[in-house]
Amino acid sequence: MAAAERGSREERWSLAGATALVTGGSKGIGGAIVEELAGFGARVHTCSRNAAELECCLRWEEKGMRVTVSVCHVSVPADREKLMDTVRQTFDGKLSILVNNAGQHLVKPTVECTMEEYKNVMATNLESSFHLCQLAHPLLARAVGGNIINISSIASSIGFAGSTIYTITKDQIEAEAEAEEAVHDGGRRQRR
Repeated sequence: MAAAERGSREERWSLAGATALVTGGSKGIGGAIVEELAGFGARVHTCSRNAAELECCLRWEEKGMRVTVSVCHVSVPADREKLMDTVRQTFDGKLSILVNNAGQHLVKPTVECTMEEYKNVMATNLESSFHLCQLAHPLLARAVGGNIINISSIASSIGFAGSTIYTITKDQIEAEAEAEEAVHDGGRRQRR
């Protein structure tokens, strides 16, 4: 069937009525995800660790996209809890899609990494993903077909020089997702 016969992708896909939280959505992959979800009709909330990065919301408003923003440093548990309270209020207690995108990539030889750097990357990339899944669970349960998307990296499969901590976090995000799938499938899963 020719593409013209199927209609445009906007006609084939709609997220009208859906709500989404995208962490780290002010730029890069997160910004593209925000624009795609909002472009398909979802109401989207995103966050960044600093207010200056959230100026992008103005360009989304100009495009008629329904995007709200707030400051949240996902490495801080209290910030994550405040973010989820904001999302709860903004979306009337329902969340259709959680995109754990925020991340930090430290490029440094392993032997030069400090424990503080290790803890910060772990809290930003891994701990925040786990905790936000927990916090979002009640909201996702109230939405029909709630989904969690954890952004990983090829670094989870192959190491890159100077990216040891980042690689560990991305590998563990994939392991966490596979463990959750196994729970929902009622069995065990092997690593892909």
